[in-house]
Amino acid sequence: MSSHKEAPGISGDPAADNTDVYAFVSPDKPDTVTLIANFVPLEDPAGGPNFFEFGDDVLYEIHIDNDGDGIPNVTYQFKFHTVYKLPNTFLYNVGPIESLDSKNWNRRQFGSITRVADGKSEVLGSDLACPPCNIGPLSTPDFAALASAAIHNLPGGRTLYTGQRAEGFYVDVGAIFDLGNLRPFQNLHVGSQMPQAPGVNGLATKNVHSIILQVPKTDLTADGAAPTDATKQGSVIGVYASASRQRSKMYEADGTIVNSGPWVQVSRLANPLFNEVLIPIPKKDFFNSQKPAEDKQFASNVAAPELSHLLPVLYPEVFPNLAALNDSGKPRADLLAIFLTGLPAGVVPGFQNYTGPTQADLVRLNMAIPPTTDNPSNLGLIGMDPAGYPNGRRVFDDVVTIELRALAGTTYALVDKSYTPDKAAGAVTQGIASSNTDVTAGNTVHYLPTFPYLGTPHGGYHNPGVNTPAADLGDMPIPVGGVDTGGGGTAGVQDKGGLIAGGAALVGAAVAGTIAATRPRHPAPSEEPAGQTS
Repeated sequence: MSSHKEAPGISGDPAADNTDVYAFVSPDKPDTVTLIANFVPLEDPAGGPNFFEFGDDVLYEIHIDNDGDGIPNVTYQFKFHTVYKLPNTFLYNVGPIESLDSKNWNRRQFGSITRVADGKSEVLGSDLACPPCNIGPLSTPDFAALASAAIHNLPGGRTLYTGQRAEGFYVDVGAIFDLGNLRPFQNLHVGSQMPQAPGVNGLATKNVHSIILQVPKTDLTADGAAPTDATKQGSVIGVYASASRQRSKMYEADGTIVNSGPWVQVSRLANPLFNEVLIPIPKKDFFNSQKPAEDKQFASNVAAPELSHLLPVLYPEVFPNLAALNDSGKPRADLLAIFLTGLPAGVVPGFQNYTGPTQADLVRLNMAIPPTTDNPSNLGLIGMDPAGYPNGRRVFDDVVTIELRALAGTTYALVDKSYTPDKAAGAVTQGIASSNTDVTAGNTVHYLPTFPYLGTPHGGYHNPGVNTPAADLGDMPIPVGGVDTGGGGTAGVQDKGGLIAGGAALVGAAVAGTIAATRPRHPAPSEEPAGQTS
């Protein structure tokens, strides 16, 4: 998963476990950027009697690097405190919660936000009410209204929501961690005797706790001006989130816990799946403790990723060119750029999100590239959509498929023109989204067109089932104007021709039938697998 329980240590500390980071130019307010950091992975909707919440003893932060050295120039800090209004009951609530100050609501959480820049701290808001969890129709009969009331307008044109949302990240976690299985192509897996099947969104019924902050672009740039030139390095920011705990924790005889000492970083996240897929298990918690400016120490894991070497083994004869590239020992300069420096101008015509030579795991967003609300591609840049991942990250971007294709070699042709990606590399998919314009993850996720973009959390009473396959294998229509698209579409680049020409080798999408023809194991279904593009 993107960063859900990705390290042995942090997996036992869900309140501090950073699961996903999103950064995108707001589709409905393009003079702003929306930053999202999710925590508390794999929340089951039926979470009582002690419902999920942020940690009162955790320092949550979203960091912005605007000069390319991997060191934050702007940091937003978030802290929470919990109060009891009805201390003599065991219940979270004793009646319907119809407002944020309802007398029926017992255990409540409030947050504060502080902006730190140029060595100065500014409190932007305190005692900001969080909504309750979405318990069910009797306790939270109108959760959407409660969530709306928990959207706080802050000074300087900033907007904040902190609380439960529906999980927006989608991944076939059950298949992928079963020896790298991909259901649409499992008939080609070395250990499989199963036919092709559509992917399953293993997180379709989960919730998370989200910190969602929308700020003017001028809040993030080094010169305080709104970026307008996408070719300028100053238009690009690097984003990451972190969670820290105080060094000492004491358990008193009366059951109370006392925390003291300096704050120590225990979790961090920028690029999805970076720690999950690229870092060996014994180093994962160490990675979480390090700062992005120190990420040169992990560059070897990016230059020769384990999964790229496993793909030709797991899918014999399907990735011969990738196998040859692996055997050559050439470092994966494409992945080093995507994950650690950003792509400089000239690699993909008309696009750059380069922050400089410092190698740092950051989500890099070129803020001068506007969002597109007309048929955005969930494949981002490799789907000819320069406003999508790895240019920032929108809530609907299919980052698993994007990174699988990159690891399979589709992007290596950008840095070595003599390399020809395997036809299979451009067709690799987890098979959840029905097409590259499907922004609903096969109708398993329902994003919002406006702030806070992530969908209404699943209610505990209805407690939807798990492992529901994608709805169908056909194209899913996208609402006109980007409704329910969430994080904004592609850059409204008027001339996509250069990008398409420069990225032809990048995508080269081949249908599953082409892969099957490469090395058939079982008769393939006549229809195209879910998520496949042509």
